[in-house]
Amino acid sequence: MNFFEQIKVGDVYALGSHTFGTDEIKSFASRFDPQAFHMDEEAAKLSHFGALCASGWHTASVWMRLMVDFRKAEAEKFRARGEPVAILGPSPGFRDLKWLKPVYVGDTITYQSEITAMRLSQSRADFGLATLFSFGTNQHIAPVISFVSAVFVPRLPQQQ
Repeated sequence: MNFFEQIKVGDVYALGSHTFGTDEIKSFASRFDPQAFHMDEEAAKLSHFGALCASGWHTASVWMRLMVDFRKAEAEKFRARGEPVAILGPSPGFRDLKWLKPVYVGDTITYQSEITAMRLSQSRADFGLATLFSFGTNQHIAPVISFVSAVFVPRLPQQQ
């Protein structure tokens, strides 16, 4: 994602994939979501999930990591072509977070984000606001996470 004037509604960003392993699931859960079905296989078998599964917050955190990595790679491409690189502003938040299906050990989740709306910022003339629908699907193409977020995107200097 670059400057506001260089993106459009419908742009899709393939962020990459991540395979969730046992140790990673347990490590994340022990630090941030210490529920038994995220930390102990036997307890997970007795839960409504039936097996060890990743925390929903873990699946969301992986999206964030992949988004940051994607932005860095895109910035490097722009720099390599000698083009200016936009420094994105903060995100004012997200909504409609849904954990649609459990993520089990060995599941590979592929993440994407799509721009669904754009508008100029009412409070900062040098930024626009892009709304994104982001989601992840497992190896069976079943949706496992989705949410709507927004990010401030700088405008091209001559467009302000």
